[in-house]
Amino acid sequence: MKAIQLEQFGIDHLQLKEIPTPTYSDNEVLVKTSAVSLQYLDLIVVEGIVAPNLSLPHIPVSEGMGIVESVGKNVTRWKKGDRVLIPFIPRWEAGKITTYTNEIRTGIQVTGTLAEFTVQPENTLVSAPKNLSDEQSASLSVAGLTAWANLVTQANIQAGQTILVQGSGGVSLFALQISKAFGLKVIVTTGSKEKEQKLKDLGADEVINYKEFPEFSKEVKRLNGGIGVDVTLDVAGSETIEQSILSVKENGYVGLVGFMTGSKIIIDVFPLIMNYVRLQGYSVGNAQELNELVNAIEKNNIKPIVDSVFPIEQTQEAFRKLKSGKSFGKIIIKF
Repeated sequence: MKAIQLEQFGIDHLQLKEIPTPTYSDNEVLVKTSAVSLQYLDLIVVEGIVAPNLSLPHIPVSEGMGIVESVGKNVTRWKKGDRVLIPFIPRWEAGKITTYTNEIRTGIQVTGTLAEFTVQPENTLVSAPKNLSDEQSASLSVAGLTAWANLVTQANIQAGQTILVQGSGGVSLFALQISKAFGLKVIVTTGSKEKEQKLKDLGADEVINYKEFPEFSKEVKRLNGGIGVDVTLDVAGSETIEQSILSVKENGYVGLVGFMTGSKIIIDVFPLIMNYVRLQGYSVGNAQELNELVNAIEKNNIKPIVDSVFPIEQTQEAFRKLKSGKSFGKIIIKF
């Protein structure tokens, strides 16, 4: 089978190879990959910033989808030809994360999705939405699920609330689309004049250019009647977390979901304590929540935003596009 192997750390060391097709047990499913989606996490894994002691060669990338090729004799949920989403945390079926379920993540501890075939557990595969293409579906099991689990499960968003969406990456665009489906007012930040209208076209009620308003929390409150928002997801980490906390009102929710500007944060706890703000770290969700997201996508006909699609032979170019920060929506690699 074809697979992209990381021979040494660095984008230039991603190489297309022919390797043996994996075997599977009686309770496992062999999935033929059709499309994968790139995350910032994948970039820093490839560059050796995360998991620098990773055993090489390694097949990276954390999310994607495919078609069931064959199943073990004990598998009853799936059959050849089913379209499925590949789980990022393969052991996490439902409920809260545990030490056992948190031990293994796709693309890090186990083989990633940049392979023609992968072996998956029966119980955490989820049917891909019927209304989406493979390219659109490829970004659901990490980016889409991160937004859904934070907003719906953790923050319990309600119609009439206001959310601050930060930037135009995959998680943020899903947060915008999910929030609009739930009836929230959406304020979005961006550093790009070119992206402002695109965000409004997706349903953003207000757009703030954070280069013009580096203390964007003040502009958030001005646009929201002098009060903070109910919810925000912080995707950048060290350089934005203070403004995220200051952007929410009393009992507000700040979901920590990214670290694009750094993972070490220094915060003033005073506004957290005085305003009863909930600061919650959260990474994706479980298979049950992914099923809920798929149902919402089908019922509301939500279409994930795809920036560009690369053939697997151009994997290095796809990663360079991701690193440039110039994309609007997801970067997909197609098999």
